Amino acid sequence: MPELLEFEEPIGVLQKEIEALSMLPVTVEREAEIESLRRRGESIRGELYKRLTPWQRVLVARHSERPSVLEYVNMLFTEFTEIHGDRLFGDDHAIVTGMARYKGEPVLVVGHHKGGSDTKQRIFRNFGYARPEGYRKALRAMRMAEKFKRPVVVFVDTPAAYPGIESEERGIAEAIALNLREMAMIEVPIIVNVCGEGGSGGALGLAIGDHILMHEFAVYSVIPPEGCAAILWRDSGRKIQAAEALKLTAPDLLARGVIDEIVPEPVGGAHNNPSAAATMLDGYLSRALAEFGALDTADRLERRYQKFRHMGRLGDAFTDAAAVGE
Repeated sequence: MPELLEFEEPIGVLQKEIEALSMLPVTVEREAEIESLRRRGESIRGELYKRLTPWQRVLVARHSERPSVLEYVNMLFTEFTEIHGDRLFGDDHAIVTGMARYKGEPVLVVGHHKGGSDTKQRIFRNFGYARPEGYRKALRAMRMAEKFKRPVVVFVDTPAAYPGIESEERGIAEAIALNLREMAMIEVPIIVNVCGEGGSGGALGLAIGDHILMHEFAVYSVIPPEGCAAILWRDSGRKIQAAEALKLTAPDLLARGVIDEIVPEPVGGAHNNPSAAATMLDGYLSRALAEFGALDTADRLERRYQKFRHMGRLGDAFTDAAAVGE
C-alpha cells in the first residue's frame, strides 16, 4: 500500500480498521465488512482526488512511489538499452537515456529519474536534480536518434536542475540553453510527457517537443512553490498560496496552451496503480507518435517552432514585435 499523503487522512483511518479486522479470525461477516470498508475507502479517495487543490497536486506529483521513467520503460517498451555518458565529463544518473522499441518500432527514451522510494537510489539519482552532463548526455542521445531516424519519447520528472557550484562550473545554463535550441531543430518526432514534477529550467531542458502530454496530477512550473513564496513574500511557508498563483496544474496549463493533452490517472494517482497509469498513457503516446511521425519533416519543425513561439501571448491584442520590424 503506497504511503498516504497528508490530505488522505480519512483513508488512513479506514485502513487501520481494515488491518485490525484482518488480524481477527476469518468469518463470512468479517470478510464482508472488510470489503465494505475497502469500497468506502476507494469512494473517499475518488472524491478527494476530484477536488485537489494546487498544493495537494504538488504533493501527489512528488510522491516517492510515483512511477519513474524506468518503470514506464519496463511496462511500455521492450529491448531497452541504456546509453551512458556525455563524452565530455561523465554520466549523470539523474537523467536516463536509451534506445528501445515501442510496439515493435525503434525509439529513443529520455527521462529524469528521482530514484523512487529507496533512499540509496534517491541519493544515486541525486533526487532527480540533473547536472550539465545529464543534459549533454540527453542531447548526444537525441542526435543519435536523429541520425537513425528514431522518434524521441521524453519523461519529465524533476524538481529543478541541480543548483550546486559544480553545475555552475560545468555550465548548467549553457547546457540547458543548448538543449532548447537543438531540440527545436531535431528532425525526428519528439513527444514529451510531464509525468511527475516539472520544475523550472531543469524540466524545460528536456521538454521541447512536438506534442506535450501531462499527467492529470502532475505539475509543471517555472519555480517550485516554496521558492516562489520565498522570493515574493520572503516566507516559504506561504507555499500553498504560491502554488495557487503559479497556475501549475494540468488544467491550468492546458487552458493556456502550454501543454497539449492531459493524460488521466487511476483513482488515487499513478502511484496508487502504476500499471493502470501506464495503460492510460499508452493510448495517448501511441496516437501522438503516429500523428507526428506521419508529418513531413519541414512541416513538423515549423509546427514545433510556432507552438513555442505562441506561448505566453496575451490574447488578440498581442502584437508580434518581429512582424512589425521592431
